[in-house]
Amino acid sequence: SVAKKLELMKLGKAAKLLSEGIQETLSYYDFPEEHHRRIRTNNPLERIMREIRRRTRVVGAFPDGNSALMLVAARLRHIAGSKWGLRQYLKMDRLEDQARELAA
Repeated sequence: SVAKKLELMKLGKAAKLLSEGIQETLSYYDFPEEHHRRIRTNNPLERIMREIRRRTRVVGAFPDGNSALMLVAARLRHIAGSKWGLRQYLKMDRLEDQARELAA
């Protein structure tokens, strides 16, 4: 198994993490197959972080933490209210169907 190979490579901590967290790792397969492409990455979150980083670099140094927080909050409000923030990431009806099947 992969965990045994990791132990042979003297990576005991990694082997332990893999063995203990295997259910979390495999939970990916509990989702409908058409969702796999979307949930395997965190690209939407990375995109938001890049946008915030770009805006904060323009300002340079903030006078205090509250100023930075206000800029970030304003940017997040803009994203949430724009067309970009309204895009549907996953089709939830497939998840709802799956939940009903499991409950039955």
